Amino acid sequence: MTIVKVRAGDSIDKALRTLKKRLDKEGVMKTVKAHRFYSKPSVSKRAKSKAAVKYRKTR
Repeated sequence: MTIVKVRAGDSIDKALRTLKKRLDKEGVMKTVKAHRFYSKPSVSKRAKSKAAVKYRKTR
């Protein structure tokens, strides 16, 4: 669980930015988006292989 301590005098906007950065760094938002909808195993395998081909082309 990600915790952001807000000091006296700090703005809420700064705390939210810090929270968003920490969540991105930990990969929480990526996993939430991935689990938002169910995808069949065959579809996920196809997407994974497609991403691998795209990655190999850029290398």
